Amino acid sequence: MRDATRPSLAHAKRLVIKIGSALVVDPEQAAPRQAWLASVAEDIAMLRRQGTAVSVVSSGAIALARHSLGLTDRALRLPEKQAAAAVGQIKLAQAWSNALSAQGLTAAQLLLTPDDTEDRRRYLNARATLTTLLDLGCIPVINENDTIATTEIRFGDNDRLAARVAQMTEADQLILLSDIDGLYTADPRTNPAARHLPVIESLTPEIEAMGGEPPPGYSSGGMRTKLLAAGIATRSGCAMAIALGKTLNPLRALMDGAQCSWFLPQPHAHTARKQWIAGSLNPVGEIVVDAGAAKALQHGGSLLPAGVVEVRGAFSQGDLVDVVSASGRILAHGLAAYDAEDARRIAGHQSTEVANILGRSGRDELIHRDDLVVL
Repeated sequence: MRDATRPSLAHAKRLVIKIGSALVVDPEQAAPRQAWLASVAEDIAMLRRQGTAVSVVSSGAIALARHSLGLTDRALRLPEKQAAAAVGQIKLAQAWSNALSAQGLTAAQLLLTPDDTEDRRRYLNARATLTTLLDLGCIPVINENDTIATTEIRFGDNDRLAARVAQMTEADQLILLSDIDGLYTADPRTNPAARHLPVIESLTPEIEAMGGEPPPGYSSGGMRTKLLAAGIATRSGCAMAIALGKTLNPLRALMDGAQCSWFLPQPHAHTARKQWIAGSLNPVGEIVVDAGAAKALQHGGSLLPAGVVEVRGAFSQGDLVDVVSASGRILAHGLAAYDAEDARRIAGHQSTEVANILGRSGRDELIHRDDLVVL
């Protein structure tokens, strides 16, 4: 069994801290929680003095603007969310700038969309910007660029965005500050027998099943998205903690031994390219495989057409797809070597038959192992 020793913030070299709207915004005053933000800035300054490079992923823009725009009495339509984000992002950035500058730190704002993390070139550009900011001693404050989102206002949460930022910055630790002090075997608000899990060595199906529905209020993530974030982070060699964020100086409390749940990094982290594939959030198709192909993938093989049972969705060559079992379990992410139409034509056939079926030569693999990450 692996060593289940808890990581420590005292040993972090690069750290990402994710903070939700419910922690940043006072709902009664629709304003930043100034004292709380000041305490977090104190904690960040402490971490910087010990040599830790820190990035912050902060929600709160839309929540900060609802009151001033008179949008507090109903669910917002997409254009209203975009407008609120445009107003609130100024308030959010100013709140962080004020809190950090009081500690002699320089804040930098970076707004990302899902495309910035899913498109390889844009991902690398964002990574270069973040790395440069950290090298210059800045504290990047990152949020979803909700003002231009059209199909979906955000990732659905900032938990997975934070995990992607941890990948980009090659962070060794990611802290999700939450309204709960970690992962429990059941919802402790409704089940008094729920047991707290201080260390999670791997994301087994039993652990994944502990994710529940998002709680009411500002938070849009819930435990399920935190577990998805843990998968992205730990496969990148990054430890992740879910910790209570309500109290003042929550990071100092964590350093002093406050209860939390640590997810340990996987022992063999993927290459940077495979980390990007593994962390991709928007597969555009599914390839269903038989038991033999599933076994071959587990042993490091490529996905060959012969093992494909069904091809679902519309995708192009190079697009990200899920590889799933007949029961629907996601086995892997990969970059398709063929578009969906051609993949359907060669599904179930031997690789030696591909040229005759398509009328041209092509790759033997539907997804090469270099473009595949088994989950």
